[in-house]
Amino acid sequence: MATISAPTRSAPPRSAPSRSDTQEADPADRPLSPTTLNWGNSAPLALAAFGVTTLMLSMINASLISPAVKPVVFGVALMFGGLTQLIAGVIQLRIGNTFSGVLFTGFGGFWMSLFAVAQWFLKAVPTAQTGHALGLFLYAFGIFGAVMWIASLRTNVIVVLALGLIVVTFFLLAAGNYGAHANLIRWGGYLGLAGAAGAFYLALSELCEVTYERAIFPVGSLARR
Repeated sequence: MATISAPTRSAPPRSAPSRSDTQEADPADRPLSPTTLNWGNSAPLALAAFGVTTLMLSMINASLISPAVKPVVFGVALMFGGLTQLIAGVIQLRIGNTFSGVLFTGFGGFWMSLFAVAQWFLKAVPTAQTGHALGLFLYAFGIFGAVMWIASLRTNVIVVLALGLIVVTFFLLAAGNYGAHANLIRWGGYLGLAGAAGAFYLALSELCEVTYERAIFPVGSLARR
């Protein structure tokens, strides 16, 4: 098959290279990469933080454990589910993983907000409106979860499944609290346990990929090939 080539022309005489031609770019002017920064992958930490806190609260919502232990759950929500996940999410943003960064910082903010609402602000709401206040809070974060779920459709099967379960959990808990429907809250607890299991699986998969240097637990990539 014939090929099309550019017309030939005589090359102009080459002058001696100037200092600007031969001098390498200043390393300070180059964009930093995750390798240059020596950052580790903070995603397993964030996933574990979400899984632990979701597991604890979902046990209560599903009526598998007494609500009297909620103060302990709120402590974990502040420090592990909230602060730890927030830090891990900021690291993800720093190394250029926008989706993971937004997901983890967003849910870290959720857990810290839940602690603040439960400990300080809910007492200022009239008793008759407490369920409505919690419902509004959960509906809003359910919408955030739905946005992240749509964006996750190019990640992997487990992320899509876990996020989908969490979104449904948010709306069930929101409706249950808003309308005082105990059964909806209970089902929200069961789905929350399933979502926590998905987070733990993802954390395990990513950690094992680092330690074994190969994929051990499949996640089903949905990235465009």
